[in-house]
Amino acid sequence: MTADEAVSRLESGMTLGIGGWGSRRKPMELVRALLRTGITDLTVVSYGGPDVGMLAAAGRLRRLVAPFVTLDSIPLEPHYRAARESGAFELTEIDEAMFMWGLHAAAHRLPFLPVRAGLGSDVMRVNPGLRTVTSPYDDGETFVAVPALRLDAALVHVNRADRRGNGQYLGPDPYFDDLFCEAADTAYVSCERLVGTAEFAKEGPPQSLLLKRHVVTGVVEAPGGAHFTSCAPDYGRDEDAQRAYATTPWPEFAATYLDGRTP
Repeated sequence: MTADEAVSRLESGMTLGIGGWGSRRKPMELVRALLRTGITDLTVVSYGGPDVGMLAAAGRLRRLVAPFVTLDSIPLEPHYRAARESGAFELTEIDEAMFMWGLHAAAHRLPFLPVRAGLGSDVMRVNPGLRTVTSPYDDGETFVAVPALRLDAALVHVNRADRRGNGQYLGPDPYFDDLFCEAADTAYVSCERLVGTAEFAKEGPPQSLLLKRHVVTGVVEAPGGAHFTSCAPDYGRDEDAQRAYATTPWPEFAATYLDGRTP
């Protein structure tokens, strides 16, 4: 598929998961295509980075579920911060581990999973809808019941993929992209390069095969598709482009970025 074909299957009001982590291996070509549409009123689930900042700045968010929103080398995503401080969308902020287990619950089609993360913290205070459960076994321990983060669709980016939807990461971290795909009804994967299935073994070890074709709906070949975020080992983060993004008003930045150029 092309990026535009992939996002044409999305609709306003959806719950959308976006893979990557902070400013690392974000599916920015797919996010750019999404921003060219009129899709809005989204609930976005993300270990947030510029994907969240751009969607927030463009007024596309209704609700965000995230443990953080960062550009890594710039600690707090500035466009997200401005939109949040103006009350532009709802925020559900939870612990990183709670977020991960919410994806696990959705991937396994469970309504929730019990975790210790969050107990004794303000996560419970700022999320009054969270519930606890007591172990039915002898210890009677109390856990947070983390609700499943079910997704209508997921967008992720990997280093290599084949046309069937198998995906491979070659960098230091999978960033939970497999869980995003498994937690979603549909998943669209962009990649640096399409390869034949037999070529995966030449690119990396078997454990680098992250995505299985049965949870992938469409594949987009997008060289540089994570730019300006990093996609190791293919390229690092473009710090100059990221600084330009962070210091430029969104309408001015979007005027060039959305057609594939960056300042």
